[in-house]
Amino acid sequence: MLFIIYQEDRDDGAAIRAANKDRHFAYLEQHRDILVLGGALLADDGVKRLGSCLIINVPSREHAEEFSRNEPFRSAGLFRSVKITRMRRGQWNPAAAPKTAEGN
Repeated sequence: MLFIIYQEDRDDGAAIRAANKDRHFAYLEQHRDILVLGGALLADDGVKRLGSCLIINVPSREHAEEFSRNEPFRSAGLFRSVKITRMRRGQWNPAAAPKTAEGN
């Protein structure tokens, strides 16, 4: 089942994000078999980080909670809020996704 993990950074979280970036990406790579989509939440300027959003495919809410709890940004205290919600896949159109990470 799909779960969306919506995480908002603390206002003072830039240093935490920078210090844990490599561990974060290694964790996502380690779990690539369940990671459907992930990315940073950005301010309208396209630069300032506001948080992270991950969509994962796991057997249960408990698995989603465990994945989130062990994610390096979260365990380092980066987020002021974390919301985990089960979702249903509706429309699916990977061809409509931007060609670059920046959305171009």
